[in-house]
Amino acid sequence: MSEENTVDALSNTNNQQQKLEEKKCQLNLIQNYPQKNAEVLSSQYGFNIFLAGLLLMFAWAIHAVGITDRDLLSYLITLMLIQLIWMLWYIFRSYSPRRSIKEKDTDAGARWLRCGITLFAVITLILDSFKIGYYIGYSECLSITEGIFPVTHAVHTLLQVYFLWFHAKDIIQSFKTLERFGLIHAVFTNLLLWANGILTESKHQLNEHKERLITLGFSNITMDLHTPECNCTSSVCSIFSQGIYYLYPFTIEYHILASTMLYVLWKNIGRTVKHHQQQKIHFKFHGITVGTIFGLIILTTTIAVLVVYLIQIGRSKRKSELALTMFYLYAITVLSLMCTAGIIGLIIYRMENKSMDETESPAKKLDSDLLVGSACGSWLISWGSILAIICAKTHPVYAWHNLPYSILVIIEKYIQNLFIIECIHRKEDDEMDNKTIERIFALSSRSTLSLTSSYEVYNEAVTISNKEFPYISNSNISNISLVENNSEEKKKQENNNSIQLSPSAISIHSRPAKLNTKRRILKNIAAFLFLCNISLWILPAFGCRPQYDNGLEEVVFGFEPWIIVVNLAMPFSIFYRMHSASSLFEVYCKT
Repeated sequence: MSEENTVDALSNTNNQQQKLEEKKCQLNLIQNYPQKNAEVLSSQYGFNIFLAGLLLMFAWAIHAVGITDRDLLSYLITLMLIQLIWMLWYIFRSYSPRRSIKEKDTDAGARWLRCGITLFAVITLILDSFKIGYYIGYSECLSITEGIFPVTHAVHTLLQVYFLWFHAKDIIQSFKTLERFGLIHAVFTNLLLWANGILTESKHQLNEHKERLITLGFSNITMDLHTPECNCTSSVCSIFSQGIYYLYPFTIEYHILASTMLYVLWKNIGRTVKHHQQQKIHFKFHGITVGTIFGLIILTTTIAVLVVYLIQIGRSKRKSELALTMFYLYAITVLSLMCTAGIIGLIIYRMENKSMDETESPAKKLDSDLLVGSACGSWLISWGSILAIICAKTHPVYAWHNLPYSILVIIEKYIQNLFIIECIHRKEDDEMDNKTIERIFALSSRSTLSLTSSYEVYNEAVTISNKEFPYISNSNISNISLVENNSEEKKKQENNNSIQLSPSAISIHSRPAKLNTKRRILKNIAAFLFLCNISLWILPAFGCRPQYDNGLEEVVFGFEPWIIVVNLAMPFSIFYRMHSASSLFEVYCKT
């Protein structure tokens, strides 16, 4: 009978547990459905405003009937004003004690990232001031929207940088549906501003390329210039018009960084954080002499190559070929060194027996996706160059330098992506150390132990500390024994040979400042790759684009198709270098 009662009781408890689990599942479904619907609806809203903006840009670029730059700028101004209203509402609401954000995502909105976006924002404000000055000079024949746009953009930039500085880590738990729409609107507004900057800068680069072709004797090339039809009322209009295009690369990077940070904030809405411990990233400039020296040499050489290239290209056929040959030889050398450094770093990582961090983090996942996604731009151009070299009937001298250059571009990005992702997704050493400390304290914090068991605890704790936490000095071990002897004498008088081992008896020293060999090598590799990516960002961002100037791909694919491919893929290639540089800075700080 007792056995039957036991079986019945167990079956009843199992049934109750199943019912509770079913109720929990039903509640989770009820709670998750509105959130998932809001996420889907908000993302569709964002895609629609983005596609409408892209269509306006395309219509303006091809001079569609009835579409002018006034229509495009009016649309962008409207989107920025809506985002400004939402950001002001969010900021004022965040000051309320009831609405204070308690949950934070420690992986999002790193300090160095916010400092970088602030630097780009400052240069963007300078660009806006140049546009305002340009509008004042040509105010008689320019639309008023061309004056309103830079003013609105400047206010938008100031408020958005403030918003990202103080709210990029927020995990929103209230007004979630409204916040999803507000954030996705901000994400796609920045993407449209990014696309508008790319379009304007690409048209300028294309016009410069056409001017070079005209000087080299090519005919039947039409220029696409949007010069005002009146005279400038100021003597500095030429400075403003020329300076604007040198600042566009910075504002393009500003908007893409802002959109990524806002996207992470959107993904974090309603998210449950499992850990609250913030992994602080410290930047220390020591132990990286070799990597920094080689990186600075490449950076200096890059500036010299850029100046020579811009001076020589388009002057004559011979000078253009020499400039292209110089660029390809320099780029092959840099890419070969970067591949070698990346392979060494990967070998060192694989030699270390560290587990991967499997926690879900929107910021880390987005970093990995952007690395692979933006690399596709340069991969597309490289494969186009390889096919053009194979299919071309005649090959100039510099074409044979273009082949290894294009192959190395593909290989280098593949290796560098593996190196960065390998480091970003590894667990921190501090987490392992904290677990070891907890194990030692758990063993040493038993309230009343016998004399024998206390020595077992002590020996086990010392064994763990020697194997897993080697920063406990011998003097501390002797201190532990003295503390135990004193406590033993006192406890003998009080409680029949029983003692207590306090956790405070174990003093733990911090990690020594001196780097080991592996960490020093990895830091030098990260610093070297960081400066190399900055160098390879400078070249295309400021006009060194042999994909336009070598002419081989244009002969094989046709002038207009190849220019379209380059104009679409080049912005992603430029963004890849800047994003890789920021990721490598994080790799350096974590190593």
